[in-house]
Amino acid sequence: MKWLGRRQSDNVEDRRSVSGGKAVLGGGIIGVIILLVNVFGGENAKVITPILEQLQGGQPQTETAAPLSAEDKELGDFVKVTLAYTEDIWGKIFEENGMTYKEPKLVLFRGSVQTACGGASSASGPFYCPGDQKVYMDLDFFEELKTKFGAKGGDFAIAYVIAHEIGHHVQTLLGTSAKMREAQEGKSEAAANKLSVALELQADFYAGVWAHYNKQNLDEGDIEEALSAAHAVGDDAIQSKMQGHVVPDSFTHGTSEQRMYWFKKGYNSGDIHQGNTFDEIR
Repeated sequence: MKWLGRRQSDNVEDRRSVSGGKAVLGGGIIGVIILLVNVFGGENAKVITPILEQLQGGQPQTETAAPLSAEDKELGDFVKVTLAYTEDIWGKIFEENGMTYKEPKLVLFRGSVQTACGGASSASGPFYCPGDQKVYMDLDFFEELKTKFGAKGGDFAIAYVIAHEIGHHVQTLLGTSAKMREAQEGKSEAAANKLSVALELQADFYAGVWAHYNKQNLDEGDIEEALSAAHAVGDDAIQSKMQGHVVPDSFTHGTSEQRMYWFKKGYNSGDIHQGNTFDEIR
């Protein structure tokens, strides 16, 4: 994605060198399990700090965050530009529909972080907290995305994840998230999960809509990077890797095919009114 020299958002809080230590996860397997469960947390982000403390004997182990390297700083600049692109595009879309877009904050952290939704570890993957309307990201996740999930990687994989989480912010502003939570009340786990899947797929759709309006800044292969990331974090792909079989009733984010389909639909149409995943995936 073309980003060098472009406007950077002022809504990024970079806590990587000043906050939270890195949680030690017993050789990594606990962290991988939690990461696979919670990746792209959205409305389903888990408050995992108490779990980690219990697994580690009640005392969280931490390390002091390392100073930012030149690569860290460049990644931070890329995130700021990507967030600025989302601000410009969603601001315009909301204005065209007679609404005002409230810009969210994006927090970069290492290891662990405190949010209005509770404490979280980097093992939870990128997530959006509706309580403070902030996106939280540990950029080390994207190395996991390649090495453990088999995604192609690339800068637009990062942009796709940011756009997905911003999609959850759009859902919060539109009231969709609150309606979904109300609809989940009294439902069976399987029925509630289907509503969660619809919410997550709509966030993928909104990510595609954003990419549609950002075409002038895309490089060749960017959309393929996004689709590779979407495929890698489908519920069926994750469950197949972790347990050798899939349990559809336990899906909370959608299959690889569904996630790619809805991103592509948003990208090809550019029409926010075509993203009613709640009706179309029943």
